[in-house]
Amino acid sequence: MLNFLNPLLGRHPERVKANVEIYTWQTCPYCIRAKMLLWWKGVNFTEYKIDGDEAARAKMAERANGRRSVPQIFINNQHIGGCDDIYQLDTQGQLDSLLTQVTV
Repeated sequence: MLNFLNPLLGRHPERVKANVEIYTWQTCPYCIRAKMLLWWKGVNFTEYKIDGDEAARAKMAERANGRRSVPQIFINNQHIGGCDDIYQLDTQGQLDSLLTQVTV
């Protein structure tokens, strides 16, 4: 609707080509914060809500090198880490380049 504002705000959702997955708990403030950054970047992501699902949490931990905290974020099947990690990538100017890479 207000897509003409995207370039003015530094948003370029048309450039996002990566496959992004995020494991979350519904009420986790770090999960909400990470999803807000992805939303701001215009990312269509797959969210796995694992509230109380120990099997899903075990699968997440297996993919995340044993990390069991949420959120756990993957870009093109590469483990990025949690909320602080994705914000650090953004601060360092590395997140946008990861998001523009095409899934192979």
